Amino acid sequence: MKNNLLPEVSAWYQDLASGSLFEVVAYDEEQRTVEYQMVDGAVGEYDLSTWQQLYLSPAEAPEDWGGSYEFTADDEAYNDSAMVPENWSGVLAELEPERFDLGDDFQIV
Repeated sequence: MKNNLLPEVSAWYQDLASGSLFEVVAYDEEQRTVEYQMVDGAVGEYDLSTWQQLYLSPAEAPEDWGGSYEFTADDEAYNDSAMVPENWSGVLAELEPERFDLGDDFQIV
């Protein structure tokens, strides 16, 4: 019996025959391969014909899914948001330009 599930990157699936839970991490349509990572961190690859023979069910990500990626609770405190200071110049904005002797090659206009 073929499954009709198309592999979707970042989606979790459960192999109903073995009970194992895994995430699809890559799908190459040209090579017809599906790369996956198990909850314990083990990685593997299926060819598309093998994928279609698996007894699969879509699944929710487990609560501790980050364990295989070595994420910790502290990692969640950091994100990709840029930290922008309110005043880029800081103390430099308070300096008066005429206090600097920059030589003859530089003029402050």
